[in-house]
Amino acid sequence: MVEKLDERHINVGPHISQFGWQFEKQFYTQDGGVTMVTEWVGLVGGLEQSVVLPSLSWIVGVRTRDGAEFGMGPNITPAGAALVLATGMTFRAGALNIPVNVAVVPSKVGTRVSVLSGFSLRHP
Repeated sequence: MVEKLDERHINVGPHISQFGWQFEKQFYTQDGGVTMVTEWVGLVGGLEQSVVLPSLSWIVGVRTRDGAEFGMGPNITPAGAALVLATGMTFRAGALNIPVNVAVVPSKVGTRVSVLSGFSLRHP
Protein backbone atom coordinates (compact mmCIF):
# COMPACT_ATOMS: atom_id res chain seq x y z
CA MET A 1 0.00 0.00 0.00
CA VAL A 2 2.80 2.42 0.90
CA GLU A 3 4.46 1.73 -2.48
CA LYS A 4 1.19 2.42 -4.36
CA LEU A 5 0.84 5.78 -2.63
CA ASP A 6 4.53 6.51 -3.29
CA GLU A 7 3.81 6.13 -7.04
CA ARG A 8 1.49 9.13 -6.61
CA HIS A 9 4.19 11.04 -4.71
CA ILE A 10 2.39 10.52 -1.41
CA ASN A 11 5.01 9.46 1.14
CA VAL A 12 3.73 7.91 4.37
CA GLY A 13 4.86 5.31 6.86
CA PRO A 14 3.06 1.99 7.30
CA HIS A 15 0.96 3.33 10.23
CA ILE A 16 -1.30 6.40 10.10
CA SER A 17 -3.91 7.96 12.32
CA GLN A 18 -7.42 8.54 11.01
CA PHE A 19 -10.12 11.01 12.00
CA GLY A 20 -13.62 11.10 10.66
CA TRP A 21 -17.35 10.86 10.95
CA GLN A 22 -19.98 8.16 10.61
CA PHE A 23 -23.51 8.78 9.34
CA GLU A 24 -25.92 5.96 10.09
CA LYS A 25 -29.48 5.09 9.14
CA GLN A 26 -31.41 2.14 10.55
CA PHE A 27 -33.70 0.64 7.93
CA TYR A 28 -35.08 -2.54 9.54
CA THR A 29 -35.60 -3.54 13.15
CA GLN A 30 -36.82 -6.92 14.39
CA ASP A 31 -38.46 -7.59 17.76
CA GLY A 32 -35.57 -9.92 18.65
CA GLY A 33 -33.23 -6.95 18.67
CA VAL A 34 -31.58 -7.34 15.26
CA THR A 35 -31.27 -4.05 13.37
CA MET A 36 -30.16 -3.56 9.78
CA VAL A 37 -28.14 -0.40 9.24
CA THR A 38 -26.47 1.48 6.44
CA GLU A 39 -23.53 3.73 7.21
CA TRP A 40 -21.34 6.23 5.41
CA VAL A 41 -17.91 6.54 7.00
CA GLY A 42 -15.66 9.40 5.88
CA LEU A 43 -12.10 9.46 7.19
CA VAL A 44 -8.99 11.59 6.74
CA GLY A 45 -5.70 9.90 7.52
CA GLY A 46 -2.03 10.83 7.61
CA LEU A 47 -2.32 14.30 9.12
CA GLU A 48 0.49 13.53 11.59
CA GLN A 49 2.70 12.87 8.53
CA SER A 50 1.67 16.12 6.79
CA VAL A 51 -0.48 14.38 4.17
CA VAL A 52 -4.23 14.18 3.67
CA LEU A 53 -5.51 10.71 2.73
CA PRO A 54 -9.29 10.72 2.33
CA SER A 55 -11.30 7.53 2.60
CA LEU A 56 -15.01 6.96 2.05
CA SER A 57 -16.89 3.75 2.84
CA TRP A 58 -20.52 2.77 2.43
CA ILE A 59 -21.30 -0.12 4.76
CA VAL A 60 -24.48 -2.18 5.02
CA GLY A 61 -24.74 -4.45 8.03
CA VAL A 62 -26.49 -5.83 11.05
CA ARG A 63 -26.37 -4.91 14.76
CA THR A 64 -27.64 -6.99 17.67
CA ARG A 65 -29.47 -5.68 20.73
CA ASP A 66 -26.24 -6.19 22.72
CA GLY A 67 -24.30 -3.88 20.36
CA ALA A 68 -22.34 -6.41 18.29
CA GLU A 69 -22.22 -5.48 14.63
CA PHE A 70 -20.94 -6.68 11.26
CA GLY A 71 -21.06 -5.05 7.85
CA MET A 72 -19.43 -4.74 4.47
CA GLY A 73 -19.41 -2.49 1.44
CA PRO A 74 -17.32 -0.47 -0.99
CA ASN A 75 -14.36 1.68 0.06
CA ILE A 76 -12.52 4.28 -2.00
CA THR A 77 -9.18 5.96 -1.25
CA PRO A 78 -6.35 7.50 -3.30
CA ALA A 79 -4.92 3.95 -3.54
CA GLY A 80 -8.07 2.74 -5.32
CA ALA A 81 -11.38 1.03 -4.66
CA ALA A 82 -11.86 -2.12 -2.58
CA LEU A 83 -14.30 -3.95 -0.30
CA VAL A 84 -14.35 -3.14 3.40
CA LEU A 85 -15.31 -5.78 6.00
CA ALA A 86 -16.05 -4.38 9.45
CA THR A 87 -17.01 -5.79 12.82
CA GLY A 88 -17.25 -4.31 16.27
CA MET A 89 -19.06 -3.76 19.50
CA THR A 90 -20.78 -0.71 20.93
CA PHE A 91 -20.46 -0.26 24.68
CA ARG A 92 -22.96 1.83 26.60
CA ALA A 93 -21.98 4.11 29.46
CA GLY A 94 -24.86 6.24 30.68
CA ALA A 95 -26.01 8.40 27.75
CA LEU A 96 -22.87 7.56 25.73
CA ASN A 97 -22.45 4.95 23.03
CA ILE A 98 -18.78 4.00 22.59
CA PRO A 99 -18.18 1.92 19.45
CA VAL A 100 -14.97 -0.06 18.97
CA ASN A 101 -14.64 -1.40 15.43
CA VAL A 102 -12.09 -3.24 13.33
CA ALA A 103 -12.18 -2.80 9.56
CA VAL A 104 -10.23 -4.88 7.06
CA VAL A 105 -9.82 -3.73 3.46
CA PRO A 106 -8.17 -6.40 1.29
CA SER A 107 -7.11 -5.17 -2.15
CA LYS A 108 -4.69 -6.02 -4.93
CA VAL A 109 -2.16 -3.49 -3.56
CA GLY A 110 -2.28 -4.81 0.01
CA THR A 111 -4.52 -5.22 3.02
CA ARG A 112 -5.37 -2.27 5.26
CA VAL A 113 -6.48 -2.82 8.85
CA SER A 114 -8.09 -0.05 10.91
CA VAL A 115 -9.07 0.03 14.57
CA LEU A 116 -11.63 2.78 15.09
CA SER A 117 -13.38 4.15 18.15
CA GLY A 118 -15.42 7.19 19.04
CA PHE A 119 -18.60 8.17 20.82
CA SER A 120 -22.16 9.31 20.28
CA LEU A 121 -24.94 10.46 22.57
CA ARG A 122 -27.96 8.20 22.90
CA HIS A 123 -31.23 9.90 22.09
CA PRO A 124 -33.97 9.54 24.74
